[in-house]
Amino acid sequence: MNSRYVKPKNATNTFNQIVAALTRMGISVWGSRVLYVRGRTSGELRHTPVNLLTHDGERYLVAPRGHTQWVRNLRAAGEGELHLGRRVERFVPTELDDADKPAVLRAYLRRWKFEVGIFFDGVDAKAPDEKLLEIAPGYPIFRIRTAPALD
Repeated sequence: MNSRYVKPKNATNTFNQIVAALTRMGISVWGSRVLYVRGRTSGELRHTPVNLLTHDGERYLVAPRGHTQWVRNLRAAGEGELHLGRRVERFVPTELDDADKPAVLRAYLRRWKFEVGIFFDGVDAKAPDEKLLEIAPGYPIFRIRTAPALD
């Protein structure tokens, strides 16, 4: 398994805190949500801002910094929550195989390259499928579906 991970810098942390604060107030910044997922060792809820991508009628979470803590926690938990203000959506993730990632990566880069392009080492939405397939192992992507309601 590819273990690519780009640790956030202080400026990224500050930007994420601002986006998370706005999103918690109900203001989505270009599709932002706050992801809540149980920590795989602590069991405590962890949260981080994410960009929710809608592409071809499906919704995705893409990890531009690679195999981050939220990715590892989501794999272990098998469920998560997306928050936008007071709205909470429970969801179940399905991780995409690398072969299924190029179209989603292209759509993600088309939408958020200005924000996340630095994590793609010069690869952009115009890259050929072969290049996107080459980098795919370093970018986890989850298709998300709304979880059944709890009774």
